[in-house]
Amino acid sequence: MSYQKLSRDQIAARVAQDIPDGAYVNLGIGLPTKISNYLPADKDVFLHSENGLLAFGPAPAKGEEDPELINAGKEYVTMLTGGSFFHHGDSFAMMRGGHLDIAVLGAFQVAANGDLANWHTGAADALPAVGGAMDLAVGAKKVFITTDHVTKQGEPKIVEELTYPVTGKHCVDRIYTDLCVIDVTPEGLKVIEKVDGLSFEELQSLTGAQLIDATHP
Repeated sequence: MSYQKLSRDQIAARVAQDIPDGAYVNLGIGLPTKISNYLPADKDVFLHSENGLLAFGPAPAKGEEDPELINAGKEYVTMLTGGSFFHHGDSFAMMRGGHLDIAVLGAFQVAANGDLANWHTGAADALPAVGGAMDLAVGAKKVFITTDHVTKQGEPKIVEELTYPVTGKHCVDRIYTDLCVIDVTPEGLKVIEKVDGLSFEELQSLTGAQLIDATHP
């Protein structure tokens, strides 16, 4: 049976469904920043950016960009009523002090035990880019990962053990890929959703760690 992978925007929209009302959330650089465009208006979600923003909103309309309103990924944002600006050091104090409910990050690899690698591949010619990833991985109460299920070369990004340098240990709670949603639990990696037309066996064949089928209650 054939299946259709989720687009980056579809992944972002899916994550937005799981962010509860009143949550303080950091959106990492790349795909996670798209989530701000899909948060429903009836939810009060306080988005945090490590460059010193709290309570920012979706991207502005074309022609209405403010060069002084950017997130950590240097993308234009809007500010919501009551939003604030603060020093980079204060922003990291929020991250390290356990004040964020959720951090949504990208990944090079996620291990079966929740270990995360997302700042460096270890390759000699790769540019390391840790930013605030380590602080967010250990400081946020929950860590959600958004990623393609496999690399462009077809290698699994969800693995039994990391082969890339570690960002944080035992820190990942949920993984959203272009094929499925996986909960990281003490019992193992539980697949709670997968795209239509994709069999569990095929999903397992694309994954470098053992999965548990939890799609049927």
